[in-house]
Amino acid sequence: MSHVLQELYALIEPVDLLLRAHANAHLNSLAKPPGSLGRLEALAVRLFCIGGGSIPLRVDPAVVFTVAGDHGVVAEGVNLYPQSVTRQMVRNFLHGGAAISILSQVASAELFVVDAGCAGGPFDGHPQLISVRIGNGTANIAAGPAMSLEDCERAVLAGADIAAKAAGMGCHCIGIGEMGIANSTVAAALCCAYLELAPEHMVGPGAGVPPAGLGHKIRVVRRSLESNANAVASRDPLAVLAALGGFEIAVMTGIMLGAARHKLPFVVDGFIATAAMVAAQHLCPIVSGYCILAHTSAEPGHVAMVQRLHTQTPLLDLRMRLGEGTGSALAIVLLRAAAAIYNDMATLEATVNGQQA
Repeated sequence: MSHVLQELYALIEPVDLLLRAHANAHLNSLAKPPGSLGRLEALAVRLFCIGGGSIPLRVDPAVVFTVAGDHGVVAEGVNLYPQSVTRQMVRNFLHGGAAISILSQVASAELFVVDAGCAGGPFDGHPQLISVRIGNGTANIAAGPAMSLEDCERAVLAGADIAAKAAGMGCHCIGIGEMGIANSTVAAALCCAYLELAPEHMVGPGAGVPPAGLGHKIRVVRRSLESNANAVASRDPLAVLAALGGFEIAVMTGIMLGAARHKLPFVVDGFIATAAMVAAQHLCPIVSGYCILAHTSAEPGHVAMVQRLHTQTPLLDLRMRLGEGTGSALAIVLLRAAAAIYNDMATLEATVNGQQA
């Protein structure tokens, strides 16, 4: 591990949970029964603690990063769609026609698409495109490591730099999502290694693999763990990420670390983005204090991942499994609502006395 990555970990400070008492006291003073806004109040408390107790609570401007990359394991036939769909979807994001394009607008969050390493070479320039290409897609994890340790570190640091630039531009909240054909296979393998779970518990349909195809996908994940047994046995979190991860997963991991470095809340989308969060937590455990899980994915292995993270229950459960950052965009709306409640509601005392908030 380079000194640059070590310095990044060292600069991440734990969230001060002692601030919760102050935040709860303020919320209990508002014109409502204590705790009556449920998890919205808990979310406001988290934002207060992440922000170090500064008020008003701020979520805006918010940004969503949809990180794209391709995977060599697609050659194993684990997906119904060809690898070219990754590239087609990146273009769709940039042209405003994808679900995340629409939902980021609904959430009033600026959308950027990050090319972490899509097959087919660089894309044409676009104002919403960030290129940090590590390679032309990863190698096949069923036959060996996805990438070198050096490339993995480059990807993590590239993600941290993206978050740093967002912070420098005044961003107060980061939503994170992804795109990459076959990345549910990679995420399952990665979490089997990190969390010591069996492939049967982690593998799901992904982009629509029929029940008859799940057995094949499970066997590919099992073979991937065997092909990278030395990295898995090492328990070195960076080695595991390099062996079984993807360029977009490593970049998302870096964005999470970078957001925490700059004391920004980051909102994690579904199954694949949560796998990146698992990696981030293994690299630097205190990063979890800045993490907000957007939603419970319909992908069956997601529940096990969330339980092992020991962070919090996801905000939403809409049976979504698209990825792209769609859940993150929706959750940003809830963060904005929680901040507004904390900042703008009148106190009970002011209400009783007929005063303004």
